[in-house]
Amino acid sequence: MDRDWDKFLAPYEQTVSELKVKLRGIRKQFREQNQHVPIEFVTGRVKPVESIITKSQIRHIPMERLEEEMSDIAGLRIMCQFVEDIHQVVQLLRNRKDMKVIIERDYITNKKASGYRSYHLVIEYPVQLVNGEKIILAEIQIRTLAMNFWATIEHSLNYKYQGAFPEEMKIRLQRAAEAAYQLDEEMSTIREEIQEAQRLFSHGRGKSDDSYYQSSIDQEER
Repeated sequence: MDRDWDKFLAPYEQTVSELKVKLRGIRKQFREQNQHVPIEFVTGRVKPVESIITKSQIRHIPMERLEEEMSDIAGLRIMCQFVEDIHQVVQLLRNRKDMKVIIERDYITNKKASGYRSYHLVIEYPVQLVNGEKIILAEIQIRTLAMNFWATIEHSLNYKYQGAFPEEMKIRLQRAAEAAYQLDEEMSTIREEIQEAQRLFSHGRGKSDDSYYQSSIDQEER
């Protein structure tokens, strides 16, 4: 079927933009209250048209059912320092009134065979359009920096090998995933000391240093 993709994707673009503002707002509130910030940074994207078409073919999703059956056209990613932060962020999102969590996939407790770990939420988000409200499905992935490093590398290799990894590469990736998780586990054991050090560092910075730090984070999130 012929489709005006710009018109179709416009509500998804608006959803991603609004959610990024709201999620970064959570981070700002924690910082202003001098509490540990569970959100390190937030990124978002709308799936490219080519990827939507390819996925619809692989998953046998009719084009007229994209809005109901493809939940990751709008995608957000939240990075956290610690595994404990992930669970805190999940609870924060469950409690919000401006979105509804409809699916949860815990790939941290139940990692994928590849070694992939992350926490996925599918939400319903009411976006306000000129002609009324529209409910948009969006996927939010929440993971630690270590998990994200591994997933980014695995994604690149998957593109190269088209999912058919050589056995040796598959084993190495699984080992790397375990090493990344061990890093997260180790950091969790000294989490309180790390957070105390970060508070001291934050209080010791001058205003210009803080502005520079925030500017750097904002650059990363674009």
